Amino acid sequence: MGEHPSPAPAVAACAEAERIEELEPEPEPEPEEPLPMAPEDFDPGNTGYISTGKFRSLLESHGSELDPHKREVLLALADSNSDGHICYQDFVNLVSKPAQMSNKRSNSFRQAILQGNRRLCSKALLEEKGLSLSQRLIRHVAYETLPREIDRKWYYDSYTCCPPPWFMIAITLLEIAFFLYNGVALDQFVLQVTHPLYLKNALVYHPQLRAQAWRYLTYIFMHAGIEHLGLNVVLQLLVGVPLEMVHGAARIGFVYVAGVVAGSLAVSVADMTAPVVGSSGGVYALVSAHLANIVMNWSGMECQFKLLRMAVALICMSMEFGRAVWLRFHPSAYPPCPHPSFVAHLGGVAVGITLGVVVLRNYEQRLQDQSLWWIFVAMYAVFVLFAVFWNVFAYSLLELRLPPPP
Repeated sequence: MGEHPSPAPAVAACAEAERIEELEPEPEPEPEEPLPMAPEDFDPGNTGYISTGKFRSLLESHGSELDPHKREVLLALADSNSDGHICYQDFVNLVSKPAQMSNKRSNSFRQAILQGNRRLCSKALLEEKGLSLSQRLIRHVAYETLPREIDRKWYYDSYTCCPPPWFMIAITLLEIAFFLYNGVALDQFVLQVTHPLYLKNALVYHPQLRAQAWRYLTYIFMHAGIEHLGLNVVLQLLVGVPLEMVHGAARIGFVYVAGVVAGSLAVSVADMTAPVVGSSGGVYALVSAHLANIVMNWSGMECQFKLLRMAVALICMSMEFGRAVWLRFHPSAYPPCPHPSFVAHLGGVAVGITLGVVVLRNYEQRLQDQSLWWIFVAMYAVFVLFAVFWNVFAYSLLELRLPPPP
């Protein structure tokens, strides 16, 4: 009988991938990998990629030092790539210890092998044609939020809209519902905060009622007026929903709630006689984290008109912040209590450029493995503890004259 024709490279790569999928990792703890990992050794131009030639020479010289499972995956990854280069960070993630990789990141390599050149090919995601409306939306979100092409392709291939971005949608609907209810109850929708009964609501943070701990969070459901609500809703939908689609409700919800709590606590420390209303603390945490992420990864962010988008976001934030400053120093409609404070905005920004930046930077990688994450969490915890003690002791020690309860 004649010899069978050799299988096509793509078929061989898939067959190799299926064989790799069946391999089990060694049960014993892995020894420290002595592979050279300095990016200047393989990526002198700082392009984010290493050539397949250097990649294969590395495997030949250090293949015996690798775990067999890792060596098989690396070889199949090289065989399935035809564009002459491999992402350096993905190589580092793969040869790192399993404790330093999330399950999703590990699965992304298996997907890359199974799908041949789809994720690692030279053809950019933007160049794909014939996409449906939903596929174009997912691609747009990927380019709006992720700086690396390999992450964008992995997100595009794996996103199923299950679960949908429910957190930002739910919190927005609740804020609108509470605003409409208060508008009907007060018979006022523009500058509701000037109504004499506005502060009697049990959701508003008031300095005299700071012992009621829920007010440090529930104040987000009370807005100064329809213009206040409108700007916050627009920002948190345009920025918050895409971020939640990529990073999930848990991460984005954490940043949002952390910004809300930091906002009210900042007011209780820096503007002690003023009440607080509005969701600006959470909104500013998300928007500032997103803008900081764009600036830090400017060359990798390929969203259209990114400079114009940043300018529009900054203008909207400035308008809303300017309105809050004007209202705070405007003669109060219910003296001696001043109008709501603007300091909550600054608390949200502080959370966004610390915790928020770390959350957005580490797409699909476990935050508990990031040292910077723990540093910022510790800083946030120290601030919260300081604010709690401040609220317990400082008001009496300073003999501050607070406005009467509403």
